[in-house]
Amino acid sequence: MASPVGRVAVVTVTYNSGDDIEPFLTSARAAGADSVVVSDNPSPQSATTIERAERSGARVVRMPSNVGYGGGVNAAVATLAADIDAVLISNPDVRLTPDAIRLLAQTLAEDPQIGAVGPEILNDDGTVYPSARRVPSLRTGVGHALFFRVWPRNPWTRAYRQEDVDPTARRDVGWLSGACLLVRRTAFDDIGGFDERYFMYFEDVDLGYRLGKAGWRNLFEPAARVLHSGGKSTASLRPQMLIAHHRSADRFLASKYPGRVLAPLRFALHVGLDLRARWLTRGMLTDDEADR
Repeated sequence: MASPVGRVAVVTVTYNSGDDIEPFLTSARAAGADSVVVSDNPSPQSATTIERAERSGARVVRMPSNVGYGGGVNAAVATLAADIDAVLISNPDVRLTPDAIRLLAQTLAEDPQIGAVGPEILNDDGTVYPSARRVPSLRTGVGHALFFRVWPRNPWTRAYRQEDVDPTARRDVGWLSGACLLVRRTAFDDIGGFDERYFMYFEDVDLGYRLGKAGWRNLFEPAARVLHSGGKSTASLRPQMLIAHHRSADRFLASKYPGRVLAPLRFALHVGLDLRARWLTRGMLTDDEADR
């Protein structure tokens, strides 16, 4: 089924995703995906994941090593046919609603400068995950990291998560959650896809930031909805993932604020994020409280 922007491929990256892959692929087919590619990072469940994915009609890219989320997406996109015009990038623990791809594609088709469109993402309990945010600055990023737990309604968190805007309104944003977003193929190719230096976390922040710098729009479209159970593939790796999250935040802010003048600030930020990661992994906070 051709969408308003042409053919749409669905790409997902799996790691210990044996239980999720079939329901995800069923929802992707029901939503009208023209093709589906699964990029499997090696895990104890790889054999099960690959067998179930292929049985569901997906094409599987077997990664030789765990290259992370962005690297897995890039590898899958590189195999897509030339006539694929847009790519729905999604976690395997997402369930697409039947009209999700159509609504996202309709929005993407409205303006050739729209590079990416993200849906409203619902958690298991029906609450809305803040998937469309501003690009973090030193002020909002540091303020959010320091005060989110002790002062959840602090102004830096509210600004970063755009909590003062109408959550039901379509709007331009700084970045869209990599859990599920539709990306124009030419926009993705224009910026070279995901930066594979981000093993996990902040690869979607960086993608949205670079799309914006290149003149593309990131648009949140709440008319399209998906369900996200969240975190199953990384549940057994929480300490490592928390460390990866902080290292990625450090890398992103350092790349956003280069130059010798800001070197002392970058060093202080690096030390602060490292200390916070060590604190979190000692059990003083859960990863949910840290708002991964």
